[in-house]
Amino acid sequence: MIDLFYWPTPNGHKITMMLEECGLPYTVRPINIGAGDQFKPDFLKIAPNNRMPAIVDHAPSDAGPSVSIFESGAILLYLAEKTGQFYPTDLRGRYQVMQWLMWQMGGLGPMAGQNHHFNQYAPEPIPYAQERYTKETARLYGVLNGVLATREFITGTYSIADMACYPWVARYEWQKIDFDQFPHVQAWYHRIGARDATQRAYAVGEGLRPSRPPTDEERENLFGNAQKPR
Repeated sequence: MIDLFYWPTPNGHKITMMLEECGLPYTVRPINIGAGDQFKPDFLKIAPNNRMPAIVDHAPSDAGPSVSIFESGAILLYLAEKTGQFYPTDLRGRYQVMQWLMWQMGGLGPMAGQNHHFNQYAPEPIPYAQERYTKETARLYGVLNGVLATREFITGTYSIADMACYPWVARYEWQKIDFDQFPHVQAWYHRIGARDATQRAYAVGEGLRPSRPPTDEERENLFGNAQKPR
């Protein structure tokens, strides 16, 4: 059994997508990041960067003690190796997937995340930041659109690279992206969204996140001085 420390954010959705695709049994342990659950000592023992998601696998493949992992990309790799699914075993195929996973972790996720912050959450508009991150997010969509012009999925077959990227593209409206400018990304997005596992994965988070803007206390836990190391 796997314990999943989770909140319905793009990085959280990556892991439920993988778990549902693989059919692995798991228990959701909600980490309400607005309430500050990410700073609780028990969670910090698993995820010292005070970020979710994280997992604890109580039945690792080596039959040894439980394994805890933080960082969504590392979790995807761990689950892929554990199950032998959605990650090629040949050298070239493996590094095709690896490089696009790193592209998401180092590019699409951080840039789209800053886009979300300055376009959705910043207490006052900062036009330079809004323009900077909107343009960079659009550039990355263009990179993805070019790759998907000749294939159904990022590396040809469905993989953890697709699962890593999809939840960030799913927020395209937040990012002020004109989706019609990226028809190959749009078609890829609909292909993945139609998968039964994707729909189950997103259903996991239904009802957890409040539908209202964050309160002052929640903003402090998400973006304020509460983020300082403890």
